[in-house]
Amino acid sequence: MDAQFDIGIIGGGPAGSTMASYLAKAGISVAVFESENFPRDHVGESLVPATTPVLVEIGAMEKMEKAGFPKKFGAAWTSAEDRDIDHNGFRGLTHDFRAAEILFSERDQEGVDRDHTFHVDRSKFDLILLKHAEELGAKVYQGVRVGKVDFDGELPVIEAKMAGQKVHVPVRMVVDASGRRTMLGSQEKFKVADPVFNQYAVHTWFDGLDRKALAVNKDQADYIFIHFLPVSDTWVWQIPITETVTSIGVVSQKARFREYEGDRKKFFWETVASRPELLDVLKNAEQVKPLKTEGDYSYGMRQIAGDNFVLIGDAARFVDPIFSSGVSVALNSARIASQDIIAAVQAGDFSKPRFARYEEKLRRGVRNWYEFITIYYRLNILFTAFVQDDRYRLDVLKMLQGDVYDDEEPKALSAMREIVEAVEADPGHLWHPYLGDLEAPSAKPNF
Repeated sequence: MDAQFDIGIIGGGPAGSTMASYLAKAGISVAVFESENFPRDHVGESLVPATTPVLVEIGAMEKMEKAGFPKKFGAAWTSAEDRDIDHNGFRGLTHDFRAAEILFSERDQEGVDRDHTFHVDRSKFDLILLKHAEELGAKVYQGVRVGKVDFDGELPVIEAKMAGQKVHVPVRMVVDASGRRTMLGSQEKFKVADPVFNQYAVHTWFDGLDRKALAVNKDQADYIFIHFLPVSDTWVWQIPITETVTSIGVVSQKARFREYEGDRKKFFWETVASRPELLDVLKNAEQVKPLKTEGDYSYGMRQIAGDNFVLIGDAARFVDPIFSSGVSVALNSARIASQDIIAAVQAGDFSKPRFARYEEKLRRGVRNWYEFITIYYRLNILFTAFVQDDRYRLDVLKMLQGDVYDDEEPKALSAMREIVEAVEADPGHLWHPYLGDLEAPSAKPNF
């Protein structure tokens, strides 16, 4: 049996289309099987600078600049606290913990040639990347849903439904970029529920929202904002989509959402109402999209590479997106894995050891994200303190830029973990009342 394509990619979102672009540029025959017809809505609208080198390498950056997406120069966080947080200069952390901000250009980042990244309308962004891959020579099939992959024969065979008919497509290798559908991870039973995060999001768009209302520095109103709420492990994102349209999402524990018996409207507005000044801002804007939900929030995979396959993007790992890691992981996992795949094609060898470098780098990067996010949830005033402390600011900024794949654990993480452990161990500590409910396991997840 001959392969119809060298590589078959399941999913045409940012991970799949980026992989297709890298492989097509290398002269490899590649097909993308996307179950939906683009454009289609998708959550995850804010990028980090680690996406810039990838967009430049695949040749899509010029299209990004021409698309007119709002430029993102930094990020900011605001607190629900309306009073000073008592810190007593603990470990030299003497800053105002109620708000923080970072400017991406404060730290040089390899391969990043501009001072901004973008906020994106994902329906437009994803279409740009998919069409770009097609222009480079990838074969793109939209509206084609892959049901399974048969690995029992000489070659992997992608089984899909096309125009109402079942088709069987033999390929030399499969890349699962199916997103949170986790097609191969579910088929092969690799998927593992996250032991810590079980978050849920309800989100929509507003027109005419006053982005300056909660900004400490009014010049930074077009940053991405994370607004803390006085509800445990709950926050709100604020992301510019156009000059006037803003994406707003409420993220909380799934157990809390269940208390509302599926009433997303009641959940959204009652949660926002816990912070009255934010409620006022939303009430004075026009909601222009129905409320949508995002569940099944965090999971991992026991295996992300094997003989004749790799998993990339959300199909490999999904972590709570509080630091806009989603598209960054999608693009960078495609970048890293594509290097191993190109070498595998050249060698005619698609065995699992060929992808060990990819697996190691992806697990390291996502582990750094994961640790950073768990510490944030456990004691978020610590995060705002570290952002403002000269000893740690650039190290934290490095993670916020998405620069997490090539180094071992950043020094700020070990310092943050040490402080969290000290606060947890002392019920009388001034910061003990600010501990969140989510607790990371003492050992890092083995997935």
